[in-house]
Amino acid sequence: MSYQILLRDADLRGIEVYEVTLRGKLKGLYKDQIIWLDKSLSDVEKHCILAEEIGHYETTTGDILDQSDIRNRKQELRARQWAYQRIIPLSIIVQAHESGAKGRYEIAEFLNVTENFLQSSVDRYKERFGILATIDNYIIYFDPLSVVEVNI
Repeated sequence: MSYQILLRDADLRGIEVYEVTLRGKLKGLYKDQIIWLDKSLSDVEKHCILAEEIGHYETTTGDILDQSDIRNRKQELRARQWAYQRIIPLSIIVQAHESGAKGRYEIAEFLNVTENFLQSSVDRYKERFGILATIDNYIIYFDPLSVVEVNI
């Protein structure tokens, strides 16, 4: 999946996306079916941020900018989880392995995400499943990230 595919995804949902200069550390913002992305980001970074902002469209309500409020932090986490599952489902990690991608850098490059986004998604999967997950004939180990084919 790519940034361009997510832009089409947003359009199909009726979300407008604008690339603008954002202030401070803000990289993206969603409100009222509009997403603003910092135009200084790379396409790979925009891909990750756009996925999360679409996740806000899908999962959050109201103004959640005040992250000192636990309810807002929970909504932020839900949006991130949505993004992880949308662009890094377990099956795509297996596809990266099948393509010959080894290590976090190559897997992130194959998935068109930043290494930080990949690691955050892996950390979340590890919280959810433990040290490994199985899918079809594969075992995905989360620490260190690796995939093993199991021939049964």
